[in-house]
Amino acid sequence: MASAISAMKILQPPPLPTTATSSPENLLFDPVKCNSSFFGSTHKLRFSSLKPSSSSHRRSTVVAVADVIKERKLNSSSSMVNLITKEECLELYEDMVLGRAFEDMCAQMYYRGKMFGFVHLYNGQEAVSTGFINLLKKEDYVCSTYRDHVHALSKGVPARAVMSELFGKTTGCCRGQGGSMHMFSKEHNLLGGFAFIGEGIPVATGAAFASKYRREVLKEADCDHVTVAFFGDGTCNNGQFFECLNMAALWKLPIIFVVENNLWAIGMSHLRATSDPEIWKKGPAFGMPGVHVDGMDVLKVREVAKEAIGRARRGEGPTLVECETYRFRGHSLADPDELRDPAEKAHYATRDPIMALKKYIIENNLVSEAELKAIEKEIDEVIEDAVEFADASPVPPRSQLLQNVFADPKGFGIGPDGKYRCEDPKFTEGTARV
Repeated sequence: MASAISAMKILQPPPLPTTATSSPENLLFDPVKCNSSFFGSTHKLRFSSLKPSSSSHRRSTVVAVADVIKERKLNSSSSMVNLITKEECLELYEDMVLGRAFEDMCAQMYYRGKMFGFVHLYNGQEAVSTGFINLLKKEDYVCSTYRDHVHALSKGVPARAVMSELFGKTTGCCRGQGGSMHMFSKEHNLLGGFAFIGEGIPVATGAAFASKYRREVLKEADCDHVTVAFFGDGTCNNGQFFECLNMAALWKLPIIFVVENNLWAIGMSHLRATSDPEIWKKGPAFGMPGVHVDGMDVLKVREVAKEAIGRARRGEGPTLVECETYRFRGHSLADPDELRDPAEKAHYATRDPIMALKKYIIENNLVSEAELKAIEKEIDEVIEDAVEFADASPVPPRSQLLQNVFADPKGFGIGPDGKYRCEDPKFTEGTARV
């Protein structure tokens, strides 16, 4: 069993080949035919390098996550696979069910007029958030995107605080000023959701630099904190992404770049938007490991996350992880979701990450179905309580409108008398009429 675990190492980027070739048989991906098994594939997923090689050679040096799981199962003396304990199973299942139930409730509240603006739901992608964040310490950092509710919940932000923020109430994690796309919690080291794609990556890179600086320059020996930056496939052709990959590799920063590749950037298919849709390859190009994993399987995500987080903590530098996943709803709740092929949506619906975990748990006799139903019931109560709490919470006072906007106390937001200008009814008279 130990040999199986040790074999599952993320490969470091290979040396550059001395000669180049363009023969068709050596191409890893044909962008013209676009018949790669990468997208929508249920085949085994491999840790891979960029070095072209024959299939027999690749088989001897590259280990599939699924193969490791299979080997452990064959070597196990009992029916229980030693991938995960009962307690870990319950934690994973509870976190994933919480995320799904929370987002389903958000949809209800949005259509009832309790939420405003754009609301982007995470349904279908729960295995990625849970697989990574469940392994982090409280001191570790997370940077999210506009699809940030579930990342906040996984990091420990209470459902009450997240729901209140969505309702725009003072009891929200940002006092109602952030809303759906800007979840933030200093207490939980959630560095924020970001409305524009790629915005969070430099912030996450800065957090990782701060951790390394504290450890190596300020000599804080216990500062082994890591940062996880989540972003989507649509971000991976943006300049900030490449700049931060370079910086993180150059300085060996303790950061994991997690691409939640749900195959669609709003209504643009990933296959049509990028010259090489295999995003993980961009890691070795900058001198860091690149990994592709089935993002619909929380156990596979967890195995990759363990290695990537461990590398970062040991000071071995960053990792780029591409999680192939799928969102079960439109880009946002304002999106009628008419551009995606119904057959594609149906295919991924059969690979629901929560149902897959539930099946695994029951088949391996880790937890009874009654225990799982008890968790589901408890989560329903948590969600109902969060809604009631948010609905009953007060809205922010007018005086909060310009707080945390202007750093200069003598600036535009504060009058000569020291009071916020927005407290003067005449200041917001025009806005109120609008």
